[in-house]
Amino acid sequence: MNPDFPERVYTEEEVGKAHKLVKSGYKHQLTVEGNLSFKEQVQKILDLVKTGGYYDFLRTYIRQIVEIGGFSQLREAEVAIWANMHLLKTPVEAAGFFIQKAWQMKEFLEGKLYHGGAAEARSIEKNLEFLKALKAKSKDNAVKTECERVLKRWADSTFVF
Repeated sequence: MNPDFPERVYTEEEVGKAHKLVKSGYKHQLTVEGNLSFKEQVQKILDLVKTGGYYDFLRTYIRQIVEIGGFSQLREAEVAIWANMHLLKTPVEAAGFFIQKAWQMKEFLEGKLYHGGAAEARSIEKNLEFLKALKAKSKDNAVKTECERVLKRWADSTFVF
């Protein structure tokens, strides 16, 4: 962990310091906490994030990915994504989820409303942007097909704003 980056990002001062560092180009050394199976699956997902060209974006806003037994979610104060093994079963969707949560963390640091309504629409849009980039850049036909499936499901969804 960088000694300059706040251990937690909760108070106005901590958020301000983290935002200033990120704006100046700071990138986290992304870590993964969990059992071996979890770590291996996250590595596959991070490889997809790299293929899509979003790894630097992810590590700008996320410090760690932590295995949990409950709901997968962004933990703003910890600059972390909590993820369960169920999420990781579909790597393309999990990669999009990671990008979506990184976008929410970005908006949190910028002092924007980062959840609900229009904020949710913006984070979903970032997810879809990533999926399109991954589909275009991947050489793996299975990944391209999965991107198409997920993009179609989002297009058909009543959840898209």
